Parts: sequence; C-alpha cells; structure tokens
Amino acid sequence: MTVTDRPRPRTKPPEVRREELMDAAQQLFLEKGFATTSVAEIVDAADVAKGTFYLYFQTKDDVLAALQARFVKRFCERIDAAAKAAAADDWMQRLDVCMRACVIGYLDEVALHDLVFHQFQPTKRDMKRANPLVSRLTAFLLEGQAAGAFSFVDARLTAVMLFNAMHSAVDDRLAEGLEVDRPKLVAAVTDFCRRAVSP
Repeated sequence: MTVTDRPRPRTKPPEVRREELMDAAQQLFLEKGFATTSVAEIVDAADVAKGTFYLYFQTKDDVLAALQARFVKRFCERIDAAAKAAAADDWMQRLDVCMRACVIGYLDEVALHDLVFHQFQPTKRDMKRANPLVSRLTAFLLEGQAAGAFSFVDARLTAVMLFNAMHSAVDDRLAEGLEVDRPKLVAAVTDFCRRAVSP
C-alpha cells in the first residue's frame, strides 16, 4: 500500500502537520543527505499528500531553514533550563552551567547541527550576528558585571569570543575522530571562560 492508498486523517492542526513534515525531512536529510532527498520522499515519510507540503514550504531549502530555526529554539531552551537550575547568586557557577550545557548540547546534536548550519548558510555573517545564544550570554555577562562578578571591556564581544571559543573547542575534539572525553572538554571550556571574565 502506497502513501496515496492510505486514508489520511484530516483533522490535525496545521502546526502539527508542519512539525510532522519537518520531522520526516530531518530524518531523511540525516539518513540520506539533503541533496539526495526528494520532496516526494518527505511527503511519503510524513504520510501526507504532496500538495500538503506546499501549504507549508515552497522548497526543501525552506524546510531546512525551518529545521535550523527549530534547532536554535530548542538549543536555547536547553541552555535556559540549565541556567535556571544553577544558584542565582553564584555567577561563576552559572557561567559553568551555561557553557557545560552548550558543549553537551552540541555534542548530543552534532549531526543535526552540521546539517542545519553547514548545509544551509545563505548569509553566514548575518546569521552569526543574530545568534540568540550570544545575545543571552551578553545579557548574562552584563548582569554579572553589575553584580561585581565579571570584568571585561565589551560585553557583546566577550560573549562572541566565549561562544566561539566553546564552539571551536568542540569542533577541534570532534575533528580528532575519537570518542570525546566530555568531562575533560567541559573542564577546559569552563576554565577558559572563567579566566576570561574574572575580575
């Protein structure tokens, strides 16, 4: 029985249908690669008619852009949840927790990260400038500075450098092709970040 032979429920809300299409596309992109996945395969995996795809997306690139936005949203939610669990008055611990969550989150989702950021880069510099994690880190650093816990010249540039140091450290370990020693990597990243903003 093909997808066109199966009866399809028509009562799902639009946001659910959109998520199902994205889920199907994500799985196929990760398994087969972006270039070799067709819209027909995506709709078949999502169990919808081909026309349904075009209600939500014009092209595969649009799906990839939506997957990137979803990845960023979920990553930020993960960081926010970790930050909330840290002691509010211990600024260095909060920085440690944030950086640890970034490192582990990146390692846990490296295949999806590489798909949405390496396959799809229409304006890489603008995308970096709009990085919501850098914005969150900037605000956090400013709060910590006001509390006397951090010292730096420029909050945003410090946030950019801390984020990119973390990102590059993870990339370097991944490039080795070996199993990443997560505790050691987290310790190195958090130590660097602490030293960078210590008064």
